[in-house]
Amino acid sequence: MSDRSPAAVELQTARLLLRRPTAADVDAIFAVHRDPEACIHNPSDALARFEEAETLYQRWDDHWHQYGYGYWVVRHHGSAQQLGFCGIKLMELHGTPVLNLFYRFATSAWGQGFAGEAAAAVAAWATRHLPDRPLIARVRPANVASQRVAIRAGLSRAHHLDTEGYDGFDWIYMARHSNRAATGRDHTPGTRTAEEAP
Repeated sequence: MSDRSPAAVELQTARLLLRRPTAADVDAIFAVHRDPEACIHNPSDALARFEEAETLYQRWDDHWHQYGYGYWVVRHHGSAQQLGFCGIKLMELHGTPVLNLFYRFATSAWGQGFAGEAAAAVAAWATRHLPDRPLIARVRPANVASQRVAIRAGLSRAHHLDTEGYDGFDWIYMARHSNRAATGRDHTPGTRTAEEAP
């Protein structure tokens, strides 16, 4: 894909505008990721130095250049203030390429439904433009707020995919269309496909 892919345009919701990050957003990347509360469930994502935010932005930008999609900056309509970040990253889960749904917001933006609204928009975009890629979210078991965001985005628990993550055990949430894309049929909780059998 190239920068001219459909994902390069802005996404809009009732309250929010999502756009591709630029170098001017490094300050906001650092502000959010240096806040221990924002990274309390994923401390490996916390940043201590501004240079780390520059490196993180470069990784995000490289993903955009390579695939034509990635993480978006989230803000109010008509405002330049960054509320947080939400998007998708290509990664592997149990040896299968998947789209990982990411959302992290400034603590000042918590409790207003912004993360769920942005995640739902990103999930809808991924379902429409990348239907053959399973869409998942990795959520720490104690992170109830993040679980609610994943559910609002249309994902549901996929116990059979739970795995060890960077900061401990991760619960996996998966979009319903992704179950069909990954297995050719809907996954019924409590059963295993041939690929899942030990």
